[in-house]
Amino acid sequence: MTASHTRVLYDLSGTGDRRFSPYCWRVKLALAHKGLAFETHAVPFTGIPDVLGGRFKTVPILDDGGTIIADSLAITDYLEDTYHGRPSLYGGPGGRAAARFVDRWAVTQLHAPLVRIVVRDIHDRLEPADQAYFRRSREARFSKSLEEIEDKSQARVDAVRAALEPLRATMALQPFLGGEGPLMSDYCVFGTLQWARITSPVAILAEDDPVHAWFERCLDLYDGLGRRAVTA
Repeated sequence: MTASHTRVLYDLSGTGDRRFSPYCWRVKLALAHKGLAFETHAVPFTGIPDVLGGRFKTVPILDDGGTIIADSLAITDYLEDTYHGRPSLYGGPGGRAAARFVDRWAVTQLHAPLVRIVVRDIHDRLEPADQAYFRRSREARFSKSLEEIEDKSQARVDAVRAALEPLRATMALQPFLGGEGPLMSDYCVFGTLQWARITSPVAILAEDDPVHAWFERCLDLYDGLGRRAVTA
C-alpha cells in the first residue's frame, strides 16, 4: 500500500449534502487525527445496497486502497494498527478499552433520548425515497409513528443534558476526554452531538455548559472539519 493511494469513506447523506451519521463523523475525525487524506462519497440510506456490491448494510465503510472495513470502531482499530507511526487515536491499550466504554455510553445513554428529539428532523432532511425507508424502518423499530416518537419538549432536552453529566464533570478537570488533546473517546461523543447539530435546530447544549465549550473545541479541530458541515 503506497502513501498516495486513494482512501474513500462512504458517508451517509441527506438533502443539501448533509452528512449526519454520528458514526461517520467519528471516522472523519479519526482520519484527520491520523493526518490521512481521504475523500468522502455521499450515500443516502437507500443507496447503501449499491455500495461495494451490497456487502454491508450500514455506513461508514472505508476503502483504504482496496482494503475494505466497515463499522466505526473496526475502522478506527484498523487505522491505529495500520498507521501506528502516526498520532495515536487511543494513547495506548487503556485508551482503546476506554473508547469502547465511551462508545457504549454514548449509544445507550445519549442516542436513546436524542433520537426522540431529532427523528422527524432527520426524516424531513431526506430525499423522498429515503423518507419512505426511514419512516418504515423507524416506525417498525419503535412500534409508533414518527409523530408519536418525536418529543422536542424541554424535559427531553433536559434528559440529554443530564445524561452528559459525566462529560461535564470531566471537563472541569481537563480540556478533552483524552486529556490535553482529543482521542477516540472524544470523537465517539462528538459524533453523537454533531448528529443532532446537523439534523435539528433544537439547542441541545446551553451556551454556559462546559460540554458546550468542549464541543466548540471539537468543532474547531483539524481546521474546523466539524464546523464546516452543512447544518439544519
